[in-house]
Amino acid sequence: MRKSKKKFLIVIDGPSGSGKSTLASLVGKKFSMSVLFSGLLYRYAAKKILEKNPNKEYVFLERIFKKLNYKKLRKLNLHSTKISSYTSEIAKDKKIRNIITNQFQKSYVEKYKRVVIEGRDGAKIFPKANLKFYIVCKPLKIAAKRRWIQNKKKGDKTPFSKVFADLKKRDFTDKNRKYSKLERHPDSVYINTAKLNINEVLVKMKKKIEEKIK
Repeated sequence: MRKSKKKFLIVIDGPSGSGKSTLASLVGKKFSMSVLFSGLLYRYAAKKILEKNPNKEYVFLERIFKKLNYKKLRKLNLHSTKISSYTSEIAKDKKIRNIITNQFQKSYVEKYKRVVIEGRDGAKIFPKANLKFYIVCKPLKIAAKRRWIQNKKKGDKTPFSKVFADLKKRDFTDKNRKYSKLERHPDSVYINTAKLNINEVLVKMKKKIEEKIK
């Protein structure tokens, strides 16, 4: 598809292990759109805090997100169990969410115009997005197996039982946190990927996107 400067924003929300990251990449490639994985921003924040243990976390994060190079960030391995666990904790912090949202995500969308945002609360941050998807993988054991296999390929030896327990805890925390809870936006297109392969889900999404573009 030919690139266009016309603004078009797609948000893909949902819990971990649903396949939304892979889908975001494929949608971005198909429709010539830049892809922003918002979860990586929180994982990066978690990684830097764990590494540096700063006295003033908010000032520290404001500084690193002002000069963040997203392309370099994409090359980092941020999916360790330790980082995943701490990411869930800092994601509950309203000030940290504001830093990442206002200082990076919104400016990214403004800069690149045609963007796919993959995360957990994109529809709340961008309620006027052209199209919203809510991707899940139920039952949770299927999502946990997907994450376990993904981790193994990256050298993470965490056992399946631990991955499942962490995923269950993460989803519970995200669904019950005070700010920006993980929940489906009323306008979002709901897709359960548990019994579908990536191509089958992509066909469903492409149909909705093409309808909206027309």
